[in-house]
Amino acid sequence: MTESPELKTTPLTELHEQLGARMVPFAGYLMPVQFPLGVLGEHRHTRAKAGLFDVSHMGQLRIDGADAAARLETLVPGDILGLAEGRMRYTQFTDETGGILDDLMVTNAGDHLFVVVNAACKEADTAHLRGTLGDAVTELPDRALLALQGPSAEAALATLAPEAAAMTFMTFRAMDVAGVPCLVTRSGYTGEDGYEISVPAADARRIAERLLALPEVEAIGLGARDSLRLEAGLCLYGHDIDTTTSPVEAALTWSIGKRRREQGGFPGAARVQAEIAGGAARRRVGLRPEGRAPAREGAEITDPDGRTIGRITSGGFGPTVDGPVAMGYVESGFTGDGSEVRLVVRGKPMPARVARLPFVTPGYKR
Repeated sequence: MTESPELKTTPLTELHEQLGARMVPFAGYLMPVQFPLGVLGEHRHTRAKAGLFDVSHMGQLRIDGADAAARLETLVPGDILGLAEGRMRYTQFTDETGGILDDLMVTNAGDHLFVVVNAACKEADTAHLRGTLGDAVTELPDRALLALQGPSAEAALATLAPEAAAMTFMTFRAMDVAGVPCLVTRSGYTGEDGYEISVPAADARRIAERLLALPEVEAIGLGARDSLRLEAGLCLYGHDIDTTTSPVEAALTWSIGKRRREQGGFPGAARVQAEIAGGAARRRVGLRPEGRAPAREGAEITDPDGRTIGRITSGGFGPTVDGPVAMGYVESGFTGDGSEVRLVVRGKPMPARVARLPFVTPGYKR
């Protein structure tokens, strides 16, 4: 097995290599960027059937205490107090200026909150949480995380855990998967129906192999994960959102409940409330370049007269839509669907239009 003194591995690293994955450094881990099927094939297979992703590099935490939800609300704009047992919610850690420190998923697991944060931010996020919640925060380093995504995900997981079929989007259940106690959410980051399965690290390979033995399931790497989430209009932290962007600018206002919008009580609330009321100076939008050439992260966005109005934060080829797609920030006067812009690619302005997100119709089971 390939090892590096600088890179961490997941419980599935050896399996990835045996499956022929090309391994690359990512967020401090050695991760599969693609398997022999290739990025395009993996993307299309996930949209048509089911893909299995190793997301064990993500941070898994639990927060205990009767006041856990109230205390967590002092760090995020999401409505955690209103989160019913067995439900999950997307939110962000904000700083005092209203910038985004990270985005995260929070689940009400009944006797505790189950939290998943991004790999590159998990040490900082854990310290940030402990600064407010102290010993109520427990890291879960002995757990792996698998994401099973695609229209065949329900049928596939039901072969190992029949009760998973009854779940709906953004719900949670503790259940046995192939006889192993797991924490299962019906969620994911591809725009497709699917699940994320938190499993004891020692059992991760066995469950992964059981799923991969099914004809509808293929192993999927980081390359297709990125193209899938881009088509789904989903943000990648450090690219589409960071401390220079607010939730309102990032078009994430939907994740802030009415009570939190009105009452505030989270870092940067004054700015966020002002932008909700009066609008932000810029906003994240979808972009559809004309022609076949993709525009990549960092490309300048101009108006038709050549004046700079923003930059692309994610861009590439969308296999499902069979054309280039991108996301970026533009001045508020250019956020309307169909607005004409130019994307500067290799010094040449390329015509494009602002497009409604997501680029693909979500397949979530409501």
